[in-house]
Amino acid sequence: MATHKIAVLPGDGIGQEVVPEALKVLGVVAKESGVTFEFEEGLVGGAAIDATGDPLPDASLELCYSSDAILFGAVGGPRWDDAPHERRPERGLLRLRKELDLFANLRPARCFPMLVDASPLKRSVVEATDLMVIRELTGGLYFGEPRGVEKMADGSARAVNTMVYTSREIERVARVAFDVARKRRRRLTSVDKSNVLVVSQLWREVVTAVSRDYADVQLEHMLVDNCAMALVARPTQFDTIVTENTFGDILSDEAAILAGSMGMLPSASLGGKTALYEPVHGTAPDIAGKGIANPIAAILSAAMLLRHSLSMAPDADKIEAAVLRVLEKGYRTADIRQEGTTLLGTVQMADLIARELGALYS
Repeated sequence: MATHKIAVLPGDGIGQEVVPEALKVLGVVAKESGVTFEFEEGLVGGAAIDATGDPLPDASLELCYSSDAILFGAVGGPRWDDAPHERRPERGLLRLRKELDLFANLRPARCFPMLVDASPLKRSVVEATDLMVIRELTGGLYFGEPRGVEKMADGSARAVNTMVYTSREIERVARVAFDVARKRRRRLTSVDKSNVLVVSQLWREVVTAVSRDYADVQLEHMLVDNCAMALVARPTQFDTIVTENTFGDILSDEAAILAGSMGMLPSASLGGKTALYEPVHGTAPDIAGKGIANPIAAILSAAMLLRHSLSMAPDADKIEAAVLRVLEKGYRTADIRQEGTTLLGTVQMADLIARELGALYS
């Protein structure tokens, strides 16, 4: 019987509410498939700052190194907004990505048929949308040096962030993107700002070179401003998108509108030995503690964990099918509620998904 050690980092806000529901669903998988999951919890983000003064304590990092995968919640919140830059909750996640070399972030954005009308965009625009954004995660503006704020002689201040990429960093995320596109509909859009940025010119050059090893995948290049417009005007034109860190951060959040809610969107961060899986919705402090957060993004993140880290694709398929069944029966959390549907809280929604999942194994 296989045993898999999973590091569990709920973090802050609704991360502490949705991660336990994802574990509940993984518990069904364990029971029905015969595998064993060893869940060990660690501190990260604001919760870690409050307990240790560090957004990523050494104990949490060691836990992640020694695990087969990481299930992550979310970090941040208003109570830590005034913390020094290096002690903000988000620095814990950024350091984790860097330490584990999690350079490729996969963020699917799919408009489920029964949720078409939950999107603020027209049905004719979002219907049949099914795309994947692959964001380079450990380079660019968020990590480049030099960076910081300096005081000028006249009393003003000057802030600097540096966008830096090496050809190796670009090539490795490009290969991940081509591999993903090859398993989808074999179309890859590489997004840059090559008409202005020298870094983007190198990005385009390297991606083009890599494409020669993937003759079966159709490559197109698109400027980031054009892509931002096309995502909300013609999203069905996209299959797989690859882009650098900052552009990917923005575009993948924009893509969330296509699914009706960020509460529906999982993600995977791949690269090193231990991959990290997290919902993309953040800590949502406005609803934290109310028991109304949508657990589906966390549950689908657990499905991605099974697929990408544990080679349990059939079980991942069952989780996704269970989610669809519950949605088809008209159950909704507040963020995706529509007229004529049944409103559920976080725990209730996860309970129904777990029940449907159990039935799929029968």
